[in-house]
Amino acid sequence: MADHWLTVPTDKGANAGLKVTSLVGGMVAGADSIDDLAILRHGGMRKVFTNCYAPSTLGSFLREFTFGHVRQLDAVASRFVRVLAAETPLLVHDTDGYVFLDVDDTIIEVHGYQKEGSGYGYSGVRGLNAILATVKTDVSAPIIIGQRLRRGACGSPRGAARLIRDALATTKRLRGADKARVLFRADSAFYGHRPHGPRHQTSNRNDPRQRLDSD
Repeated sequence: MADHWLTVPTDKGANAGLKVTSLVGGMVAGADSIDDLAILRHGGMRKVFTNCYAPSTLGSFLREFTFGHVRQLDAVASRFVRVLAAETPLLVHDTDGYVFLDVDDTIIEVHGYQKEGSGYGYSGVRGLNAILATVKTDVSAPIIIGQRLRRGACGSPRGAARLIRDALATTKRLRGADKARVLFRADSAFYGHRPHGPRHQTSNRNDPRQRLDSD
């Protein structure tokens, strides 16, 4: 699917499917930086993974990414989950219950002042902001249905509307949830509405007690 949907330019984008697989495999094995991806070339890992790429090659691949490529990976992830749900009881749904969609964010601490996008967010810790959308039922464990890594200093609701729309679209395409009632939950950090106070029928704009119009 990555070979089909991902179009990274230049020779650095060649064999995109294998490179994405290497990145995911490295993270599953515990890598949390480009250099850590060398774990795929250690010990007996070559018996599990073929065509393992060097960390420098994978780093060059990632540096070619734009937000458009992130959206392409979103398409890959969405289709992967849908295929997985079609083959396994990934989301068991009680016809009388709800499918719960939950969105929340967290700060991932990073080190080094040159880390792109890092900043001090609501937690006071220097890091990056990760927003996750998970879906579950009363009888199924939570499944990550959408994710985004953002600047550390961004507010919680930034870009959340797009993520929620994508998560709802993917959820409704999962086997067992296509006709389910979806209940969305998010904490108060994701709620924002421009306040509007009552408008008084008065021309006395100098009286502060009567200036209740929203600014």
